[in-house]
This record gives sequence, C-alpha cells and structure tokens, in this order.
Amino acid sequence: MRTFSQAAAMVLAMFAAAAMLASLGCPKSSPPANPQNKLADASWPPASQSGPQSSPQLEETKPVQPKPVEDTAAEPPKDVLPSAAQENPAVENDPPNTAEPEAEHADADEFEPLFVDWPKPKFALFFTGRQHGYIEPCGCTGLTNQKGGLARRHTLLRQLRKKGWDVLTFDVGNQVRRSGRQAEIKFQMTFSGLKQMDYQAVGFGPDDLRLSFNEMVAVVADGASGGVPLVSANVNVLGLHPRFRILTAGGVKIGVTSVLGKTKQRGVNAAEVELSAPAEALKKVLPEMKQEGLDHAILLAFTSTDEARELARQFPEFDLIVTAGADGEPTRLPETVDGSSTQIIQTGVKGMYVGVVGFYDDPQQLIRYQRTPLDHRFADSAEMLQLLAAYQEQLKTLGLKGLGLKPVRNPDGRYVGSETCGECHTSAYEVWKNSPHATATESLVHPPERGDIPRQFDPECLSCHVTGWNAQGHFPYESGYLDLAADEHLHGNGCENCHSPGADHAAAEEGEGDLSDDQIDALRANMRLSLEQAESSCMDCHDLDNSPDFHVRGAFQKYWKEIEHEGLD
Repeated sequence: MRTFSQAAAMVLAMFAAAAMLASLGCPKSSPPANPQNKLADASWPPASQSGPQSSPQLEETKPVQPKPVEDTAAEPPKDVLPSAAQENPAVENDPPNTAEPEAEHADADEFEPLFVDWPKPKFALFFTGRQHGYIEPCGCTGLTNQKGGLARRHTLLRQLRKKGWDVLTFDVGNQVRRSGRQAEIKFQMTFSGLKQMDYQAVGFGPDDLRLSFNEMVAVVADGASGGVPLVSANVNVLGLHPRFRILTAGGVKIGVTSVLGKTKQRGVNAAEVELSAPAEALKKVLPEMKQEGLDHAILLAFTSTDEARELARQFPEFDLIVTAGADGEPTRLPETVDGSSTQIIQTGVKGMYVGVVGFYDDPQQLIRYQRTPLDHRFADSAEMLQLLAAYQEQLKTLGLKGLGLKPVRNPDGRYVGSETCGECHTSAYEVWKNSPHATATESLVHPPERGDIPRQFDPECLSCHVTGWNAQGHFPYESGYLDLAADEHLHGNGCENCHSPGADHAAAEEGEGDLSDDQIDALRANMRLSLEQAESSCMDCHDLDNSPDFHVRGAFQKYWKEIEHEGLD
C-alpha cells in the first residue's frame, strides 16, 4: 500500500479536474450532557426499539411517459407523498405504532402506504446501497412490475426535500457487480447521479474495489474536490478520502463513517487499497468523531447481518448501523440487538428500496423508520433519464470492441438464424415469429417504456434480445449477432439460443458433407430439448432479475402453452 504524500497529492491533482468528465464520455438537538445523546452516555436506551409501521396515505399517481431527455426544464413529477398540510403535528406525542403492517399488495396498481402519520422530522436520513449495477429496472416484464432505479430514487428524494425536510443522503456502497469497461462507465455514471442528488457520504463495496485503479481513483479524487465523498474507517485508497464526515442537520451534529466487513474483503487485491479489520479501525475512528461533539453517530456497514450485530454490541455509541445485510427485501422494522441500543436497518438488494429514518425530539419515539419501495408510483426524474441516455450513448460510441468484448467460439458450432430453421420447421417458426421473442431486438431499438433511450448497444440487454450471445456472461459468440444492420437474420431471441447453433445441422439436412445416417441423427438429437431442458434454458434470460413471475411454481407450464412447438411439421 503506497501512502506516501507526494504520490497521493499528485494523483489527486491528476484526477480531480477530469474525474467526472470521463463518466459520460465528455459531451438530536442537545448538548452532549443530554441523556438522549448516546455519545455522551453509552448506556442510553431508545424509548422505542422500532420505528412505526409507518407507512403515509399516498395520493396515488401513475408515472407519465417521460418527456424527451433533452428537456431539462421538464416539470418534476407529481408528488405521491403527503403534503405538509396533511401532516398532523398532534400525532408527534402519540404512542408508537407497533402493529405488524399488512403485506404488500400483489396488484401493481395498489401501493403500500408510506410515512403514515409522520409529522415533519427534525431531520431525516436517506439510506441506499447495494445497487449492484441496477441503475434502472430491466423493464423486460414492464416497469410497473419492478422496483428500483436512480430515476425513481431522485423523485422520492426531491419530494421529501420539497416538503421542507432536512435530509442527509448516505449510501452503503457496491454500485456495480462486474469488472470491465461497461462496469466502469456505470460506476462513473452512478456517481454523477449521486452528485446531482447531493449525497453526503458513500461507502466502499467489494465490487467497487475490483474496478480498475484509474476508475476508482477518479471517483475518489472527485469526492475529495467537491464531488460525492467516499468515506471509510477501514478502506484506504492512497489516503485520498476521509475516514469519517461530520455533518449538521436540524441544528445537531451527525457523524458518519463506513466499514467493509471481514468476509466482504475477500477478493479485493488491489495493491493501492489498504484494508484493515472493521472493529480495529472503529476503535481508532470513533474517538476522533466523538471529539467533534456529536449528537448522533451513523455507521454504514457493508457487512453480513451477523457482523453488523457484533459491531452494534462492540460500539453502542452508534445510533444506527445501516448494513448491506442479507439477500432479499430489507426488514420492515429496524432491529435492536440484545446488549445494545443501536438499531440496525438493511438496504436490501439492487437498489430497490430506500430506508428513510426521521429523528424527533419526542421522548416517546425518538426515531421513525420507513422502508420505501421504489415502485412505479414514483415517476422518472428527467435529470436521471438524461444520465441514462448519456450512458447508452457512450456504450454506442465505444462499441463492443471499445468495451473489450470479443466474440468467443461456441463449441456447438455456428449460427444461421431462425429463418433458416423455419425452412423445415415451418409450424414451430410461425409460433416463434408471432411471439415476443421475435421482436426482442426491436424492443431495444424502440423500447415500449422509456422509449427515448434505445438500448441496442448495451451488452447487458443484447445478451437476451438477439441470437448468438451468452445470456449470463453478456458476450457474443463467433457468428452471433454483432451489428443491427448486418446481422438482421440474428434479430430476436431466436431458435438457436435454446436449441444450440444450427449451422452443422442445417448443412447436413441440405446434403452437404459426406455424413452417415448416424451422424445426421446425432446432429438432429443435439438440437432437441426435453421440457426439463427447455425450462432450464428459459431461466438463462427469464431470471429473477428480469422475470420474477417466471419463478413462481407452475409458471413455466403456463408460459410454455403460449409458445408450445414441436419439431418437423
């Protein structure tokens, strides 16, 4: 680990000015003696161990089709949160609501209510994390069926601030999930969005630290010169970022730091990144934070849930620990660990939820917590759509070669396209041609939703919308689709994506080559799929990310009826 000051200063100077240009391809309110101040009295218990079941009666709105992304003056979407006039200050002294909330509605047109009976907080904390590359929902099954995305997140944040709330924004980290040029562009684009949303502190996730050194340092250096600050107690990137931040909101001081968990550090091998044990780092950082006369302390912990609990026991000075936690949805209520008054909340996965914590002077309920799903009640932010459009434009400019994607040989042969298959398998071809699989490529060129942003240059979309790509690896095979115009015969998610490349089989049926009957039969057999094999093949694209309904028991049998086909007529 190089920590020498001259190198750090030089790197900072190099990257601060140009950091974000690369991203888009140019173009408690009391003195420390107050018993409510945990930092002054570590034995301080919260008056309530959980936030209310909260949740505001919402004025439901349907998001409108976004205006052209060039329209920077587009009106902000209609608020779906209660207005200030709907907030009832008398509720502030009511006892906390501890009833179990109702399950989320299955109907996409109904929403879980948010911030029910919340008076205006003294200040609020807005937590995200574990975006894992999902800067927007895939949209393959319709945006009304999916959660998440920067465009919806920005709308929620803007509405909270419009209500007059003093909001601080924090992110636990892990903006990407892969390495490579596309992940680097997405990382830079994400931080451009976080900067527009005025994020005050962001932690490091393990996948972030696996990006190239230059890309990581560009973002870190930009944060050190007025951008989004990355902070960490136990991750040190050339000494270019702070170990903690002290912020003021609602007239009180809030300290925030972050840690990367012990198990999450595995696989982070960059020589420029120095890692240390979370507990040992916090033993050094927390006293420095307390010297600032804090009223509240927050820990962003990219750790397992168990490790977050152990940190809560070791460091009860923290009011909140926000953890990457377990897979799946975040819990509806904060968790209080035995032996600690610190409350733990989870971020969930893929940026699908925002955690909002309101702080109050009410001794009966010092905090309120709302798990907020970023569903389609929140319309798209025009500013974030502009970023998404610029991101896609950069992918187009670089092309597959610029993104480091080189076609790989498929051991099963070469691709010929579905039309060739249809010369013999006419009935099966007609079923395919009249299915959404046939128009999968067209849905990238002219998306049915967010139609101003084409995606035919995005490898993560191409992999399931054309013929001849690895669906989960996001790379093309030799003779597979590479160009919209030149490879028209490979448009759509074609027959060969499930049945294997068909060049050898088609040639044999045309009498090419001196093949025996057994060899021809073997080629035919290689193209056949059992229903069990077909279901597994479907899962390559209809995964939990893109088609959650496909994984319900009996779903394959239901959907198979829509495209049922056999071999020869």
